[in-house]
Amino acid sequence: MTAETVAPVTEQTTLSSALAAFRTLTLAETVERADLRTRVDRKYLVPVTTVDGILGELRATHQVLEVNGRLATTYRTTYFDTADFASCRTHIQGRRRRWKVRSRLYSEDQFCRVEVKTKDGRGFTVKAAKPTEPERYGTLTGHDEAFVADVLNDEQPDLDIAALVATSEITYVRAALVDVAAGTRLTIDTDLRCTLGGRRAWLDDDVAVVETKGGPTPSAVDRLLIRHGARERSFSKYVATASLLHPTIPDNDVRALRGTHLHTDALLHSR
Repeated sequence: MTAETVAPVTEQTTLSSALAAFRTLTLAETVERADLRTRVDRKYLVPVTTVDGILGELRATHQVLEVNGRLATTYRTTYFDTADFASCRTHIQGRRRRWKVRSRLYSEDQFCRVEVKTKDGRGFTVKAAKPTEPERYGTLTGHDEAFVADVLNDEQPDLDIAALVATSEITYVRAALVDVAAGTRLTIDTDLRCTLGGRRAWLDDDVAVVETKGGPTPSAVDRLLIRHGARERSFSKYVATASLLHPTIPDNDVRALRGTHLHTDALLHSR
């Protein structure tokens, strides 16, 4: 895959009017005050109208990440897995020690990096990342492959890194908010689209994936989301869409979402 020009983020998909009311902070300030490479992630599927209302209650405590004048960024992410989708299956099976390998391009800025996410025995998500050239987006070779091998050597000693292949690409638009005092983050993803083997899946435009990133105890934002009717879900963008698009991957966790919030092309296989 090669980097390509992506259309500017639209006001509709980024809840821009609500986000514009927040104080801003830079990426450097975000990393300094809420790095969170080791954290607990909690995910929710929330109507965009509900997110808009929740944002109004967060202005006193949160700041929005601003990058080059934007309050949201388009993400392109290629996931790597084994031929039998071992990474995907460990998530579905609920194994405590799991892993994901991906190449990510921040489209507007043409900034690319390779990322490895693991989950340790305590349930914490640990993320390691390495910047790479944008023209290497969607590939895993050379020093990028060596980085992945180094990170996963202890966690997955039997995994053949050279056997990993690009399985799917997921795109979405992300806005990020930071509670500087608490050292926590909140991300809001919209316009979620996935392609796998020539097939497509997508999330309704009026639904956002909201994710809190913090410590083992649910934050004030988690409690706020619950008060607004949101329910924490075990929801991985990669696993959810791959299980809908690949006939051998069980989709029990997302079956109820199929045809309601998650959709696939009419010509795709049906179960």
